[in-house]
Amino acid sequence: MRPVPCSSDMDFGQSNLFGYVEDLQELTIIERPVRRSLKTPEEIERLTVDEELNDIERALYLLSSGQDVQGTSMVANLPVLMRQNPAETLRRVLPKIREVLHVAGVEMQLTAAVSFLTVLQDESVSIHTYSHSFLHIILQNLEHRDAGVSNAWLETLLAVIEALPKETIRHEILNPLISKAQISQTLQSRLVSCKIMGKLANKFEAHIVKREILPLVKSLCQDVEYEVRTCMCRQLEHIAQGIGTELTKTVVLPELVELARDEGSGVRLAAFETLVNLLDMFDSDDRRQTVLPLVKSFCEKSFKADESILVSLSFHLGKLCNGLYGIFTPEQHLRFLEFYKKLCTLGLQQENGHNDNQLQLQTLEQEKKYISVRKNCAYNFPAMIVFVDPKNFHLELYSIFFCLCHDPEVPVRYTMAISFYEVAKLLNSGVYTIQKELVTLLQDESLEVLDALVGHLPEILELMINGGESSGSESKLLSIPDLIPALTTAEQRAAASLKWRTHEKLLQKYACLPQIISSDQIYYRFLHRMLTIILTNNVLPVQKAAARTLCVYLRYNRKQEQRHEVIQKLIEQLGQGKSYWNRLRFLDTCEFIMELFSKSFFCKYFFLPVLELTHDPVANVRIKLCYLLPKVKSTLKIPTDKHLLQQLELCIRKLLCQEKDKDVLTIVKRTVLELDRMDISLDAEQLEKEKQQNEGRSANVNDKIFEKKRRDNKASSVLTKSMTLSSSGSSSGTSTGKEDKKSKLVRSQSFSTQALHPKYSNIDKCSNKSSATGYTSSLSGMGKGCMLSFSDDSFRTRSTGNSGNATFSTSSSLIASRNSFNSADQKNNGNKESQSRKMSIKNRKSNS
Repeated sequence: MRPVPCSSDMDFGQSNLFGYVEDLQELTIIERPVRRSLKTPEEIERLTVDEELNDIERALYLLSSGQDVQGTSMVANLPVLMRQNPAETLRRVLPKIREVLHVAGVEMQLTAAVSFLTVLQDESVSIHTYSHSFLHIILQNLEHRDAGVSNAWLETLLAVIEALPKETIRHEILNPLISKAQISQTLQSRLVSCKIMGKLANKFEAHIVKREILPLVKSLCQDVEYEVRTCMCRQLEHIAQGIGTELTKTVVLPELVELARDEGSGVRLAAFETLVNLLDMFDSDDRRQTVLPLVKSFCEKSFKADESILVSLSFHLGKLCNGLYGIFTPEQHLRFLEFYKKLCTLGLQQENGHNDNQLQLQTLEQEKKYISVRKNCAYNFPAMIVFVDPKNFHLELYSIFFCLCHDPEVPVRYTMAISFYEVAKLLNSGVYTIQKELVTLLQDESLEVLDALVGHLPEILELMINGGESSGSESKLLSIPDLIPALTTAEQRAAASLKWRTHEKLLQKYACLPQIISSDQIYYRFLHRMLTIILTNNVLPVQKAAARTLCVYLRYNRKQEQRHEVIQKLIEQLGQGKSYWNRLRFLDTCEFIMELFSKSFFCKYFFLPVLELTHDPVANVRIKLCYLLPKVKSTLKIPTDKHLLQQLELCIRKLLCQEKDKDVLTIVKRTVLELDRMDISLDAEQLEKEKQQNEGRSANVNDKIFEKKRRDNKASSVLTKSMTLSSSGSSSGTSTGKEDKKSKLVRSQSFSTQALHPKYSNIDKCSNKSSATGYTSSLSGMGKGCMLSFSDDSFRTRSTGNSGNATFSTSSSLIASRNSFNSADQKNNGNKESQSRKMSIKNRKSNS
């Protein structure tokens, strides 16, 4: 439609007027189907059903007097009725369905076949009840005049046969089958009989099959209609599996040989495919004397008089060559290899250097056939490598491999891309010979080919690097000089297309590159490209794939300056980016970092930038952050990251107090409860270091205290002797003073052993305060469920964390505390001793 011009520019000439009329007619045509779909009041009245009817009554009403669409709906609802009320459904609804099916159309017949199969699969009734109620209806509709309906009922019957007991099958199916398979019956009846016999062969013992089924099989293999012979020929595989190797050799193989020479091309094709599928059941003599001549005959006729078998022959050629490998002479081996090579280039070149009129005048149908042949050859290429031996690949098959990888048709190259990994595995140390073809397929113009190749790209590249003769990875890389340009080109082409799933898949597989190429090449050719994709691409799965691959690259990069540059860009361009979408991707990237890196790495570089997003103006960013906080907290270790835990607590308090968005606040509260249930891991190594340091300090302090006590005791003993000599008259008072001083000293020491350092009294208060706020673990900073125990010379905190139970001692602080109390007692004792000396001097003066 043309755009309508403005009123000032409108031209009401005859030509333009007709143009506008055409546009209006187009609009009318667009709306017409909508009008046709509307129902008239009379139609609505006919489709209306009384709402008071129950399900059974409604089904009966609609099957009796409703329209076809309503009846079909009720038939489709049969499995539901069987689950709800099986007795009433079998007694009232099923007879009505049986009656309606006699005159029902194709849609209702197909729906009934599916519903009957669903009832069987649901096991709503026993198999005995099912066979009594449903089996007769199925058998009655097998020979419906419509082939699609007949096949639908046949599929239902074949599924029912799997569940039926043998006696029921014999009386209800096998006995009627004998008459249905006669030449006097209709073509449809005989075709149905062929498929049923293929199913019955696995249900009975071999002697019953030989006596009752095999005569019918022989009769149908010689039927006058080629459709019947073809159908029966395709069932011979199932019959052979049911009767065993001996009967297959004596009964089935002769029939196959005769059918392989049938005048109908379809019959010959069915005989060939059945022969290939039964190859494992024949011994070497049968293969050499019977199967090999037939296969050679097929190959010779396929290019001349029987092109109909060419596609099937190319598809099964790999299985044939390896199945007959043990009986080939060198000449036959070479002949089949040349035949395969000829099929690989079929339709691409003229034979024997002269123009072939048949190839020049190819019809479109022939060209499609030749493309299918070459595609099948690509499918069989790994099997042909086994056939010629991987050691002979370069001499025998490399030229064909090159042609198939450069085939002008996408399906052929697509198949080669799928099988490339299998080829690389088979070649093993000779994988270096197909490096150029890998680059070719990576640069293929079709993204389908690229998508097929990328599926196993990490494994292929690993084989390319490790499968060669070179020892060093750098020297191995030099053998694929065009690999890096091919990889970058492939990614750019995928990014420029609309097939974002291929692009996502490619980025995910590129995470293997640190194992393949150097970190410098990744840094300059791929890492910054991943960052660009995160910043500019509009597809979320693609951005996430690029973010994870970037984190992998960063993980394997050992150059600190490059690492710091990338980390800085992530924080500045994503975490502090102007677009909220970039800040969301920053959180995704942090999640990948927590997955791939150590906890200490995340805490060092990304913990605080993540917490800064609690102040983000966009609610979706804050919501995503809240969902990420439990993972963020799990990266912390106590006591190393105690300051980060305090920052986390502060951010949560601000969210609880300042958040105005109801959705965010709800998630914050839920997250707080989850954080409260979490345990914080303890840094066992750091705790051990602190323990050793504390033990060293306590030993030094103990030595100093012991030395000081020794000097004090020595000084006090000298002083006592002098006081005794100078004041013999007041000996009783002095001894009493000594006893008081000793008792005070003991009380002072006993009190000092129970004293707590102010730092740990604050922890106790903090834990009490945190229990009041409902966030015990994070506020106390020691994990969930801290238990405090006191002893004479140490203070221990036990906490169950992610790293197990850990116990750490702070005896040095307590000893320092004890020392302070002892020094205080000693000062008091010194003051009292000076006072006692003053008193004794006064007494002597007064006495004198």
